[in-house]
Amino acid sequence: MRKRIVAGNWKMNTTLQEGLELAKSINEEVKKANENIGVVIAPPFTHLIAVKEVINTERICLAAQNCASEAKGAYTGEVSVQMLKSLGVKAIIIGHSERRAYYGENNGILNKKVKLTINEGLKAIYCCGETLEERQSGKLFEIIESQIVEGIFNLSNEDIKNVIIAYEPVWAIGTGVTASSEQAQEMHAFIRNLVHNKYGKEVANEIKILYGGSVKPDNATELFNKEDVDGGLIGGASLKTSDFMAIVNA
Repeated sequence: MRKRIVAGNWKMNTTLQEGLELAKSINEEVKKANENIGVVIAPPFTHLIAVKEVINTERICLAAQNCASEAKGAYTGEVSVQMLKSLGVKAIIIGHSERRAYYGENNGILNKKVKLTINEGLKAIYCCGETLEERQSGKLFEIIESQIVEGIFNLSNEDIKNVIIAYEPVWAIGTGVTASSEQAQEMHAFIRNLVHNKYGKEVANEIKILYGGSVKPDNATELFNKEDVDGGLIGGASLKTSDFMAIVNA
């Protein structure tokens, strides 16, 4: 059975002091949680070093929210995978819909980031998702397939094992609207089938596919009970320990 994962993406929220309090609080509560559930937190870049010092990194995976598409060089303001690795980061969120929409990151750029991440021995949490317009026009499967194929399908059979896929319908992120558990399952099964066709049954059965999009304590259990939903990438609810841990415990 695939290990379940709940990942908290803090986005551009919390001061360093607030972030440290949140991390300490989550760290205490995780001690009481099921050890078979993987817990990931992705604070802002500015918090990473300090947060690492207040969490049990054997129990909580420290992740970054983004990385540069180049290994090093004259890229003012960028943060490389190697820099993140040196801070103790173990995973990087790549291709979040906000990066795609606000910063013009396309599948080609994201593929470069995925490769750099995996080459440094880190996990890539690769995001995909359709807009409301794309869903209503019936292009949802076409959009997801292109994001998956162009973003990660040139990886080897070994490298793809270091990818966690996060399906996050753009129309359900921060809107309070959640994909129904049936809609989530339908897309997760579609993604797993794409992986099966490319990499075979074993890889498809092992790869973890998370759901992201207004997951809350009151809908987490229904979503996570679906066969192909292996956990969640949590936004707003990850900023409150009680909500985040309720989702972990779901």
